[in-house]
Amino acid sequence: MRSERIRAVSALAVMVTAAFASVGCGNFGTIDTHREVPASETTSTVTQTTTEPTEATTVPEDKRVHVVAAGDNLIHYSVYKNAEQYAGGYGYDFKPIYKNVKNIIESADLAILNQETIISESNEVRGANGGALLFNSPPEVADAVIDLGFDVFTMANNHLLDYGTQGLTESINFWRAREQESKITTLGAYLNEDDANKIRVREVNGVKIAFLAYAEHLNGFSIPSDSPLRVVMNHEEDVIERQIKEASQIADAVIVSAHWGVEDTIIVSDDRKELAKKMVDWGADVILGCHTHTAETMEWIQRDDGTKGFVYYSMGNFVCAQTDNFNLVGELADFDIVIDGETNELTLENVGAIPTIVHYDDGNFSNMRLYSYSQYTPELAAGHGVPYAIPQGTYRDFGWDVVNRIINDAIPEEFRKLDK
Repeated sequence: MRSERIRAVSALAVMVTAAFASVGCGNFGTIDTHREVPASETTSTVTQTTTEPTEATTVPEDKRVHVVAAGDNLIHYSVYKNAEQYAGGYGYDFKPIYKNVKNIIESADLAILNQETIISESNEVRGANGGALLFNSPPEVADAVIDLGFDVFTMANNHLLDYGTQGLTESINFWRAREQESKITTLGAYLNEDDANKIRVREVNGVKIAFLAYAEHLNGFSIPSDSPLRVVMNHEEDVIERQIKEASQIADAVIVSAHWGVEDTIIVSDDRKELAKKMVDWGADVILGCHTHTAETMEWIQRDDGTKGFVYYSMGNFVCAQTDNFNLVGELADFDIVIDGETNELTLENVGAIPTIVHYDDGNFSNMRLYSYSQYTPELAAGHGVPYAIPQGTYRDFGWDVVNRIINDAIPEEFRKLDK
């Protein structure tokens, strides 16, 4: 996917010397910087000098990184039970849920996921059992999404303290162990202040990319004052400004994960627009919004110097077991980071979003799987189980027209990638 530009420079110098001798007509002159022409010569003489072509000058090729990012990996109870069924009752197998989009994820140079639920191995309550929105997922979730091809996992979200500081500490340590095993990067929840101030950077195709992640709230919970655990919140703008500016100094590109907004709406609040503008002005190149469980709009944000950043206000759900139609259509952010080989300037190219659909076959959420829009069909949409699911949702109608309406309302036409 790289582009190569080569400027070849060659030179061929020819010098012509002619002598004219004429009787009675005078001497019209000689042009020869190499020797004198004897007056006795009566024929013209040409002296040719050729210089060797210079070696081709190669312009450094552009560096390019193709990035895909997904929203909330929300392991509801029914998602967890699907994984149990896929495993035949022996453990959990989440891979069949994601398999239809694996080619999209693994073909990216860099893939990023918001992991919405903790993984605490000492606690056996899984996936919001009994309907309580307190989430804890088995390690097989990590197996599936790492196998899918994700490289970076953001954890700054409102469910971090669902099982207290013990659950969060165990989850951080779990992912740190996976970092060593699988060469992944995790961020957004930290063991202490020093850990939170270590900017995570990955080098991909020669491009250094820094990652930061922030959360809006923790569902009413708070980290006790005597705990060293650290989550940077959206209102800590002095910390966010400092970290983004530091990241822009040590990396070629800065990607920020922002967990923000109001759930179940596609309206982008003014405070999010204002914070997004500040982040881009401070040096963020891409903002990946999460949390609302709905696919929302996206836009370019221009800095005073004319350069631009891009914000996805919300990518919606990657996977979930919700029962309103707008929760079942999400976005995969899809773009290229390009570093100019001559100027070292960063640009974003091919920026857009791939719509995705969470599908299940009946009111029991059975046979759950994920599709990209290009894989989905009117027949599948007509057979979606959401109209029959319990608990009852408000927006229970579903069909091909509903899917397209949600996409059209959320993703501006210029950014829709419907063929991937």
